[in-house]
Amino acid sequence: MKTYNIYCDESCHLENDKQPAMVLGALWCPTEKVQQIVRTIRQMKENYGLKREFEIKWTKVSPGQLDFYIELVSLFFSEEDLHFRALVIPDKSKLNHSSFNQDHDTWYYKCYFMLLKAIFDPHERYRIYVDIKDTRSAQKLINCMK
Repeated sequence: MKTYNIYCDESCHLENDKQPAMVLGALWCPTEKVQQIVRTIRQMKENYGLKREFEIKWTKVSPGQLDFYIELVSLFFSEEDLHFRALVIPDKSKLNHSSFNQDHDTWYYKCYFMLLKAIFDPHERYRIYVDIKDTRSAQKLINCMK
């Protein structure tokens, strides 16, 4: 049985953030490969004069860091143990939570389930790292595990 780390993040997930689309993403790899990949990315940051703690975000792409991001994308496509899946909700204004007896928060976690269920293999193990979206997220995740 192999163990995988799954790193999750979201974009434009708030109900009234004036952004039409929402995206949930998951990046995963075998646990035994994490340190090697982290070292490679840290070395890439150093090669491009970026601080070790530089947060890699597409909103931070600038002409000065374009080569770094191109190399990062190349690493992703060349590293066979790195995988990615995204769930895109194109227009949150069309949501009708009352029809499903839910609020936006519950719907958000249902979307995470939709994202992750396609990744899971019942013969493997997973460590899931979800970005904490607000002050109630940690407790909500704990409650989901009960």
